[in-house]
Amino acid sequence: MPFEDLSDKQAREVLPGYRARFVHGEKMTVAFWHIEAGARMPEHTHPHEQMSMVQEGRFELTVDGETRVVEPGIVAVIPGDAPHGGVAITECRIMDSFCPVREDYR
Repeated sequence: MPFEDLSDKQAREVLPGYRARFVHGEKMTVAFWHIEAGARMPEHTHPHEQMSMVQEGRFELTVDGETRVVEPGIVAVIPGDAPHGGVAITECRIMDSFCPVREDYR
């Protein structure tokens, strides 16, 4: 199916304060997050390459020991197996793409 309507997808709370709708292709997953202000993403790793873009709000992100406040217009490129985590400074909407597919998010 070449088109997906996000409003048809059920949002899932993956961590407290982190709700997402997921779209899966053959080789990648895209996550559309709604994150509550103050919600923390513990530092973690995964084998997937990830690109993360804040669409609304401000998010403090640490990737491989480097910390930056990301806002709309900034894209974080996170290599596979790089430790990363952060906290939502404000309520956020973030789009993450992962390659290969995140089977754990199906």
